[in-house]
Amino acid sequence: MRSHLLNDLTAEHYRRSVTEGVERVAAKLATTDRPFTGVTVDALTPRIDAIDLDRPLGDTGAALDELEEVYLRDAVYFHHPRYLAHLNCPVVIPAVLGEAVLSAVNSSLDTWDQSAGGTLIERKLIDWTAARIGLGPGADGVFTSGGTQSNLQALLLAREEAKSDSPAGLRVFASEVGHFSVQKAAKLLGLGPDAVVTVPVDHDKRMQTVALARELERCRADGLVPMAVVATAGTTDFGSIDPLPEIAELCAQYGAWMHVDAAYGCGLLASRKYRDRVDGIERADSVTVDYHKSFFQPVSSSAVLVRDAATLRHATYHAEYLNPRRMVTERIPNQVDKSLQTTRRFDALKLWMTLRVMGADGVGELFDEVCDLAEEGWRLLAADPRFDVVVRPSLSTLVFRYVPAAVTDPAEIDRANLHARKALFASGAAVVAGTKVHGRHYLKFTLLNPETTADDIAAVLDLIAGHAEQYLGESLDRAS
Repeated sequence: MRSHLLNDLTAEHYRRSVTEGVERVAAKLATTDRPFTGVTVDALTPRIDAIDLDRPLGDTGAALDELEEVYLRDAVYFHHPRYLAHLNCPVVIPAVLGEAVLSAVNSSLDTWDQSAGGTLIERKLIDWTAARIGLGPGADGVFTSGGTQSNLQALLLAREEAKSDSPAGLRVFASEVGHFSVQKAAKLLGLGPDAVVTVPVDHDKRMQTVALARELERCRADGLVPMAVVATAGTTDFGSIDPLPEIAELCAQYGAWMHVDAAYGCGLLASRKYRDRVDGIERADSVTVDYHKSFFQPVSSSAVLVRDAATLRHATYHAEYLNPRRMVTERIPNQVDKSLQTTRRFDALKLWMTLRVMGADGVGELFDEVCDLAEEGWRLLAADPRFDVVVRPSLSTLVFRYVPAAVTDPAEIDRANLHARKALFASGAAVVAGTKVHGRHYLKFTLLNPETTADDIAAVLDLIAGHAEQYLGESLDRAS
C-alpha cells in the first residue's frame, strides 16, 4: 500500500495517475453538450448504493471508469453556457493549476512551520485585496471557507468590539434580502432571538437608509446596542448593492460596526468599468469577499478583511503545541492567530496563480462581460410580454417570471413557473434557479459565464415559456 503514498519514490506513479484523471475530465468538458443529463435521485442512488467501499478496485483506470458512471457523466457542469442557476462560476485554468499544486504539496496554512511561503503568499493577497477595497494601512484579514464563515467571523469581531455585558441587548441590522448567514451567525454567537433586525428595501432591492435610520434610532431609544449593520454588495437573489456611503454615515453616527457582505460583488474590485458601484466599501470595518463567485476561482476561495488588524485578536487562541505566545514576540507569522479554522488549505494559491498569469484586469474584464450580458438579458425580458422582470441588474442576476396572457390566478402562475423550472432541469437543456418575491414564485438567471450569450438567454426563455404553456394547457384539460 505504500506505493500509493505521494513521495520521492512514487513521483512517476503520481504523474501518470493525475494525467489520466485530467485526460478524463478534459474529454468530458470537450464533449459536454448540456449542463446536466437530467438524472434523477431515484436513478442515481442505486448505482452508488451498490458500490462496496470495503472492496477496492485496486486500479486507477477502473476507479475512473466507475467515477464516470456515478459522477462525471451526470455532474452539473458550471462551465456550460446554459448553466444559469446559482452563484457558481466557471473556473480559470491558472486557478485549477494552483488547485493541483496545493493538493499535492498539502500545506496547512495554520502555522508558519507547516506552510512557509504559503503564509506569505496568503498575507500578500490579503494586503492586495484590502488595498483594492481601500481599507487603509492598518487592514488585515484571512482566507476562509466561504461567505458564511466570513460573515460569522466579522460579526464575532463586531460583538466583541461592542463591549456589551448583555448579548440579549445587541442588535444587528440587515437588509430583508440579505444573506441568511447573518441570522445563522447571530444564533451561533449566542445573541437573542430578536437580535437581527431586518430593514426593508426599495424598488431596486437596496436597503432603505431612511428605514435603517429609524431602526437605529429606535434601538438607541430602547436602550439597546446597535452592534453592527450588514450592508450587501450583491444580494444573492437580485445582485443589488446597498447604498454604502449613506450606510457608512449612519454607522458612524450610531457607533455601529459596518460590515459589507461583498461575497458576490467583490468582482467589481477588479473591474475597470463598474468599480464605482461599490464606492463606500472603503469605509467598512469588515468585508466578506468570495473569490469563488466572481473571481472565477474553484471552491473554496474566500476571505474576511478588517480595517483594523487589532480586531482579529478576538479570534486568537494560543496552544503550546501549535502557536505559543512567544511566537508573537519572535515575529513568527501564524495565520491561525487570525482564523476560526485550525487546519486550513492553501486556497490562496489559486488566486495567486490567477493574478500572476492573467492579472486583475483580466479577471475584471470577465466579470464586466457578465454584467454587460445581464443588461442585455434585462432588455430582452423587459421587451417580452411573456415575462415580468423584477429589477434592472446591478451585477449579473435577473429575476423574472412567466406571466401568461390568458391566466390571472397568481397561484396558477406560480405553479406554471415551478413546473417550468423543474421540467427544464429534468431535460438537462439548461439549469435556472428560483426564488420568491412578495410571496410569489419567480425564476432566476445568475449569469457568471462570459461564454453565455444573449442568444442563449433568449433560447432558455423560449424553453421556459414552452414548459409553462404545456403545463397550463394540461391544467386546463384536467379542469375541463
